[in-house]
Amino acid sequence: MGPHPAVAAIRLAVRRVLHDILNDLSSEPSAASGPSAASGSSAASGRAVVAGQRSREPRTAPLVLVACSGGADSMALASALAFEAPKLGIRAGGVTVDHGLQPGSDLRAEEVALRLRELGLDPVDSVAVTVGREGGPEAAARDARYAALDAAAARHGADAILLGHTRDDQAETVLLGLARGSGIRSLSGMAAVSGAGGRYRRPFLQLDRQTARKACMVQSLPVWDDPHNADPAYTRSRLRHEGLPALEKALGKGVVEALARTAQLSRDDADALDTWARQAEASVRDAAGLLECAKLYALPPAVRRRILRQAAIEAGAPAGSLFARHIEEVDRLITGWRGQGVINLPGKVVAQRQGGRLVIRQG
Repeated sequence: MGPHPAVAAIRLAVRRVLHDILNDLSSEPSAASGPSAASGSSAASGRAVVAGQRSREPRTAPLVLVACSGGADSMALASALAFEAPKLGIRAGGVTVDHGLQPGSDLRAEEVALRLRELGLDPVDSVAVTVGREGGPEAAARDARYAALDAAAARHGADAILLGHTRDDQAETVLLGLARGSGIRSLSGMAAVSGAGGRYRRPFLQLDRQTARKACMVQSLPVWDDPHNADPAYTRSRLRHEGLPALEKALGKGVVEALARTAQLSRDDADALDTWARQAEASVRDAAGLLECAKLYALPPAVRRRILRQAAIEAGAPAGSLFARHIEEVDRLITGWRGQGVINLPGKVVAQRQGGRLVIRQG
């Protein structure tokens, strides 16, 4: 008799991602080609290899880490990685991050590390971080966590890190983006592959949270339910326990699946528009490299605003602080020109119209 359906589902999802990782690695230039090859990128996979990011020798088995909090999603992911990786000649390790936000979090992190070792993962790290305040508690914790994961990957020469985000997490992310009014890119949610060189992989984006929990239960895997996930002080927690249930009550079952599907469709559209904007940018600059307002005006708004946003970022505006309202103000210098003055943007960047040209620079 085969494994329980939930266990089979998580293993299949991880197996597919591990095959993707191996395919990406096989298409990379060999280490023997020298540093210039190691810093290139594969057109087939889109996965860049950054020189100096890996410490492993070329013939050593690939290493994949799992980020594990001890919750059901990441414990299910860790168990599937431990089962599937050896069959593909991949080394499997784990990282748990102690955010230090709750009493006893250090002991809990050590318990999670022990469970990962019991699954057969090696290496396993338990990393303590200091969470700042910038962007709010959720964003600050996320930034600290990813910095710790990046450091662990560099320390061990890992080829990828698996994250346990599920379809439910994707639905929540789409709704949060919708509430911010941040445009189609925010509605695209989390990418299955992200990070520098495609470091982060999310195998469970097509699986629901209950499948992961069920897989832990039938395998007798102990899980830890983070009390922050039920704390109404956090926006995502309110959405999870109040917002989504209310939507399902009003609209019927299937809301989570529909939102996750929206994320993928939005991502496809956003990627296409980004490509269009990159290709169009050169055609709207003059010989001196300045943006020509008349040519920008002729572009579709979605393409034009992408060019404006990228120009602001290149001038020094922090991407995370650059919102739709900022780009709309700059856009009005083109579409609603009536002699406006300088537009102030984050990062001390200014935008102004001069002689039919749009100048975006440090103020």
